[in-house]
This record gives sequence, structure tokens and C-alpha cells, in this order.
Amino acid sequence: MIVNNLEIRTLKGRTLLSGLSFVLNPGDKVGLIGEEGNGKSTLLKVLAGIDVSDYVTITGNIDRGKERIGYLPQTVEAKWLDSAPLEYLVKDEPGDEFPLESYEHYGRLTDVFKMLGIDVSVLEEERAIGTFSGGEKVRLSLARVMYQQPDVLLLDEPTNDLDLKTLLWLEDFINDTELPVLYITHDEVLLENTSNAILHLEQLKAKNQPRATFSRLPYRDYARERLGFIEKTNQISVSEHARFRKQMERYRQIYQKVEHRQNTISRQDPHGGQLLKKKMKSLKAQGRKLDETGKNLTEKYEPEEAIDFFFENEPLNHNKVILSLNLEGLFAPDGRKLAGEIHLAVHGRDKVCIIGDNGSGKTTLMKIIYQELRDRPDIILGYMPQNYADLMDQNLSAQQFLALSERREDVQRANTMLGAMKFTTEEMSHKLADLSEGQKCKIFLIKLILERCNVLLLDEPTRNLSPLSSPQLRRMLREYTGCIIAVSHDRKFIEEVSTVTMILENGVLKRLY
Repeated sequence: MIVNNLEIRTLKGRTLLSGLSFVLNPGDKVGLIGEEGNGKSTLLKVLAGIDVSDYVTITGNIDRGKERIGYLPQTVEAKWLDSAPLEYLVKDEPGDEFPLESYEHYGRLTDVFKMLGIDVSVLEEERAIGTFSGGEKVRLSLARVMYQQPDVLLLDEPTNDLDLKTLLWLEDFINDTELPVLYITHDEVLLENTSNAILHLEQLKAKNQPRATFSRLPYRDYARERLGFIEKTNQISVSEHARFRKQMERYRQIYQKVEHRQNTISRQDPHGGQLLKKKMKSLKAQGRKLDETGKNLTEKYEPEEAIDFFFENEPLNHNKVILSLNLEGLFAPDGRKLAGEIHLAVHGRDKVCIIGDNGSGKTTLMKIIYQELRDRPDIILGYMPQNYADLMDQNLSAQQFLALSERREDVQRANTMLGAMKFTTEEMSHKLADLSEGQKCKIFLIKLILERCNVLLLDEPTRNLSPLSSPQLRRMLREYTGCIIAVSHDRKFIEEVSTVTMILENGVLKRLY
């Protein structure tokens, strides 16, 4: 695949991408990264040849040759959720007849299942796709793509909803496949372990200047090199601006002296006046040169992920009992028993992370913990469920959601926090429905900050944040002086934030470390 001078603009006139050129070669494992709302998913659809003319315009050239493009969307389309696995795998549309060739190619389908580690018995199941876990849906979706024998793979956030075991499987798949892969992921460890090139989409200068960087470096090396570039650029900028300020101050002093002498010189000294006039003309020429110099100074590089915020909560006493939970059993909403006895004690500033396979009951347990703590008068509880967007009125703007009182001071504080999260003035007034999931995540976190919560229940808090802004959130939570109880599959989050890691597996909740 050869991309040449690609530009993508929204119908409202915002440029998402400009001048992107790169070549996708056999063996490439390209991580597509960038902040929320920068057009990563849109770019992937454009490269896949999907019609996106209802919301963007495209110029430039994409040469796909005779390659068959395998595209994995973020989620299974709603139209397939009531279909059985075999229908989903071989049909083009849910209402189509079974294609006769699918029976001839049944062996190929079973080979794909074996390659992806899926039990072949799933092909005989009649249960709907919608009843499968997030990880199972990803594997089935990838099986659907691989059954079509693609030459190129485009994967849009395949790590969403994956547990640690399935994440490791996906890493192995990306590393082992001979196909070129271009993929979006928020998982830094997966990027570090699989990528050999990076495509980075940025929106600089209050999101008015798109920048696309294609680098044939693994993610860790790219991030290190980029950080060095930013630090060097900013050092040069500080030095140049300091030197320029001294030049301008010296110029102003000389200019003021000459101007003063011009205003006070005696009419009896026309020769001196003539000399001062020439000197003033020369000074003005120097001033114009300085103005031009000022326009060409190195600007500070302000990366859009450099969010600056922290929790302003009252620190908790280390010995304070936050939770003492004892359950005879853990049951799913449909009555299925997920686990036996559950005992969980949390104190003071503990930062507890609960891990486990999909379907083990982690989210169910979090909901029970929320019910236990929600009415406690001695704590300020903040709860961020997996489906946090369901708790946000999508017709409100970000500003309205954060400042429902509409009091001037509340609006100002909300705007300050949104600015610290790199939201533009325009984005602050957008409806939540028009923002990306990652932007909604940041807005929800701001809400918890403004409420000064000292106990946080977080179900997969980093799942929609870019790998470049996630470190900022982890730093903030690591320094947080309250209590955190979280569910996460983010290996960096587990390593850097949690002080206690629990695992829920085989019906038992136990401490790992």
C-alpha cells in the first residue's frame, strides 16, 4: 500500500490530516497513535476503502495495488449481534443465504480457528454473537477477516475489552503473522512488544495545525527520540527568546535616547539634527529587521498530550477502613454463580487493582462495591464504570456537563480544567455526542476532580486514552492521596499505580502481590 500526499478534512472545514505519505511493506507492524479525536479511526477506514463521504472529504492518492484489505472495526456491527458465529463468519450480510462455497471452504475456516486459538466447536453453536465476551468477539471478528485471506491487516483498537491472557495472545498473533499490520491501540506494552514503525497523528497550536509523522522505529525508541526532540527544541526556543528579549530591550533603550535627543535638540544645531535624523532612520531599519527575526524564532513545542491536572482532595488517613466486604457468593445479574466467598478489605490510601479473565465477575464485583460505598457520609466517592458515557447526557456540552449549576465560578473552573486537558474553546461547547470516547473519558475524570473525590472506583479507566496521555493519568493517580479500587488490564497501570493487585479467577478472589 502506497499513500501519497493524503489530506482529510471534515465537512465543517477542520483539517484532520495533511500531506501524509508512507509505504506499507511486507513485515511492517505499524502502530497508529495520536490523541482522541485526531482522526485515527477515520484514516483507517479511508485506507480500507470504506465510504466516509458523509463526514469528511479526501484528497491525495492511495495505491492498494491488487492487495486484499482486511479491516477489523472497533466493535462488532449491531446488525450481527443476533447472528450465530458461522453466519457472522461467512455471510456478507445477516439476511444473505449461506454461500455454497463456505461449505467447500470449511476446512479453511477450521484452519483459521486453530491459528487464532478458537475452539472449532464454536462453529456449531447457535447462540448469538452478542452473548460472547469482548475477547471472544475480537477473536471471532479477526477470524472473519482472516477467512477472507487478506494481504494487509488494518485493526482498529483490537485491545478494547481484552483480558490479559487475550492481550498476550494478540501480541503473539501480530508478531507471528507475515502480513503487514497497521493497528490502533491504547495499550503501550502491546505497542512496545509488537511495533517496528509508528504513524503519529497530532493536532498542534490549539488543534489548528495537523502534523503526521511516519517513523520506522519501534514505539519505545520513537517515544524516546520524540521526547529528546521536544526537550532540545524547547531549550533552543528558550535560549533564542531570551537573547531576542535582550536585543529588543537594548534597541528600545537606544531608540528612546535618540528620540529624546531629537525632541530636545536646539534649532541652532541643524547639523546635529540631520545626523540624528539619519540615525533614527537607521534605527527604524534595525527595528524592522528585529521584527522579522522575532517572527522566525524557534517556537516551543507543546505536545497535545501534555495535560496538566491533579486531584485536590483531602488526604485520607492510612488506617481508615474504606471497605470491608464479605460475600457468600458472587452472582451475575442472570443468577449464574461467578465466584464463591469474596473477602476484600481496603484501607486508607490503598490502590487496589483487580484483574482476571473476561467473564470472571470483575465488573459485577465493582458494582457491588459501589452499592456498599455510595451512601457513606465519611467519604466522597467517585465511580467511573466501564460504560461511563451512559451516565453523561449526550446533548450537553462538555462545559454544561461539568458546570450544571451555571454559576460563573463553576463555569470558569470547568473551562480551566478543560483547557488543562487540551480541549479547544470550540470543543468545550460541542455536544458530548460529537466527541470521541477518549475525550468523554477525560471529561468524566475532570468531573471526579471537581467533586474532590477521595475514594475512586475505576473500571478500566485507561481503555480509551492514547498511549501518550495515559502516562499523565497514571502519574496523577500514583500521586493521588485518596483510595483507589480499580479493574484494569493495562499492564502499565497495574505496575505503576496499584499497591495491591488482586486476581479473580476460578471463582476465587486472591491477592497476587
